[in-house]
Amino acid sequence: MAKTSMNLEENAASALCYILIWITGIIFYILEKDNKTVKFHAMQSIITFLPLSILAWIIGWIGSPKWSYGSGFYGLGRVDPGIPALVWASWALWVIAVILWLILMFKAYQGEKFKLPIVGDIAEKQVK
Repeated sequence: MAKTSMNLEENAASALCYILIWITGIIFYILEKDNKTVKFHAMQSIITFLPLSILAWIIGWIGSPKWSYGSGFYGLGRVDPGIPALVWASWALWVIAVILWLILMFKAYQGEKFKLPIVGDIAEKQVK
């Protein structure tokens, strides 16, 4: 296995790009100077998990129950029940993210350059 500029084995560094989802993707993209494979995995981690986590968080926040002040029983407020379908959609996105996270980390550790559709092509173009 090839070494990286951070003195790690290529497969270990590639897997570590995914360990804290997009956060370690950013760290490894900045710190790795030479190894294109590690930079690819770092970029794929960023492009995959940053938008996915933002989207899941926003959908969950919109759908979650909220407290409204000034109306309801004696002006104390009331609870808006939210939109349960959006909360479930948010959970589904998180489950998909965890499954993707495990697959990508496992494949990277095996030394396989596993490209996700669309995202993998974008990541590859960014690294060249």
